[in-house]
Amino acid sequence: MLKSLYILVGGFLGAGKTTAVLQLARRLQERGQRVGLITNDQSIGLVDTALLRGQGFSTEEITGGCFCCKFNSLSEAASRLTAETRPDVFLAEPVGSCTDLRATVSYPLQRLYGDRYRIAPLSVLIDPIRARQVLQLDSGKVFSPKVLYIYEKQVEEADLLVINKCDLVTPSQLQELQSALQARFPQADILRMEARHGVGIETWWQLLQSREQPLRPTMCVDYDEYAEGEALLGWVNVSVQLAGPEFDGNALLRSLGNSICQRLLAEQTLIAHFKMTLSPDTGPDLAVANKVRDQGNVELSHQLVEGLEQGQLILNLRAEGDPSLLRETVLGELHSQAARLGLTVHLEHAEAFRPGRPTPTHRLVEV
Repeated sequence: MLKSLYILVGGFLGAGKTTAVLQLARRLQERGQRVGLITNDQSIGLVDTALLRGQGFSTEEITGGCFCCKFNSLSEAASRLTAETRPDVFLAEPVGSCTDLRATVSYPLQRLYGDRYRIAPLSVLIDPIRARQVLQLDSGKVFSPKVLYIYEKQVEEADLLVINKCDLVTPSQLQELQSALQARFPQADILRMEARHGVGIETWWQLLQSREQPLRPTMCVDYDEYAEGEALLGWVNVSVQLAGPEFDGNALLRSLGNSICQRLLAEQTLIAHFKMTLSPDTGPDLAVANKVRDQGNVELSHQLVEGLEQGQLILNLRAEGDPSLLRETVLGELHSQAARLGLTVHLEHAEAFRPGRPTPTHRLVEV
């Protein structure tokens, strides 16, 4: 039996993983390859899943914990995709606050399902602006040390370290960052990419499909510090139905997103990633809004073609802060914006929490 290629795409919140996965999936599909996608979140109501399914891809969602803690669910999701579409390539995107993927996901997949899958090198994507701040190449507000512990462990375990969004920095800043990363994390091959524009996707794919994940000694992870770092992050997932007179959904996402971010900035809350989708109840139309870090305004990577009278809004916010206060800010601004447009808000799901302690199903140690 021909083995499917299994690709894990890691990286911190806001690194552009979903955009990269979508670009690669499109390219493979155009070449006649079957692709299965697996998304991951600590709770239900994930923007990434709505986006990928909205683009027509077979997508499974693992909720209630990261891949490492939901390994059996991960293998079951792959089995469902196999039964449905028999993918040549699996693309799996873990939670952006997850690390230790080699020992808890890749190695167990290799050991338990090596007859089904060929495991690609572990890719870890990074945002160059955030990385420059973490490495103290630039000034700027950064996360607490325990949150940065997770970030640095993600980079440490990478086989392919992908600097994404290269267009956001100058060539000299990019070269300085690459040199600093290479000196600190010599185990990784470093690539440059602009996933949004499709730049570098082909080079990335050639490395993924031509190599298998090498066995390296398992890195040391302090699970107490890891858990404490995750517990500093507040997660908010909200799904609502909006209805009323016809309105401009693109303008609503921009206005809502910017008003929420301005409130958080005033409260000294550091945003890790903020994203929303808005889709009408009928038809494939979809708008997608994103905000990473504290700079700039909310951007729309996908826009609605027409106005709408009713539709579903899904909102995911990840930030370092009290989740109950984050939820209060989100819902307050949402109701304010809806009232301005004369819209009714039907709350389908709203959850605010801190991630629980990671407890992997398996952890295989290579020495």
